[in-house]
Amino acid sequence: MSHFVTVETQIKDIAALKAACRELGLGVQENTEARGYAANRQHGDFVITLKGPYDIAVNRKQDGTFGLTADQWQGHVAKEVGQNFTKLMKLYSVHKVLIEAKRKGHTVRRQDLKDGSVKLTVGGV
Repeated sequence: MSHFVTVETQIKDIAALKAACRELGLGVQENTEARGYAANRQHGDFVITLKGPYDIAVNRKQDGTFGLTADQWQGHVAKEVGQNFTKLMKLYSVHKVLIEAKRKGHTVRRQDLKDGSVKLTVGGV
C-alpha cells in the first residue's frame, strides 16, 4: 500500500529549491527514485534526499511548476521539512527572493528572527 501524497506548491525555480535544501543539510539528485514505506518508490525529475527513511520526489507539472510528492507515513518527512513541507517552502521563498533581488542588482540583508521567521531587507542599486 502506497502512502505517497502530493502537496500543491508553487515551485518554479530549482536553483532556489536546491539552495533551500542545502540550508537544511539535504541533498538533491536528478532523475532518480524517492524512497517510501515498505520499499515503495516514486520517480522524481529531482529527488530531495532526506536523512530519515523517506525522500521527496520533485516533478514538473504541465503548467511548468514543480510538485512535491512524499510518503507521509509516520511523520518522517515532516520532521525534516515541516508538515506539508512548510519549513522547506519558507526557505525556498527566502532563496527565491535572494536570487531575484541579486539578479536585479539589489542588495539583500537577511535576518533570522527568534520566532522562526525571516526578515529580508532589499536595498537599491
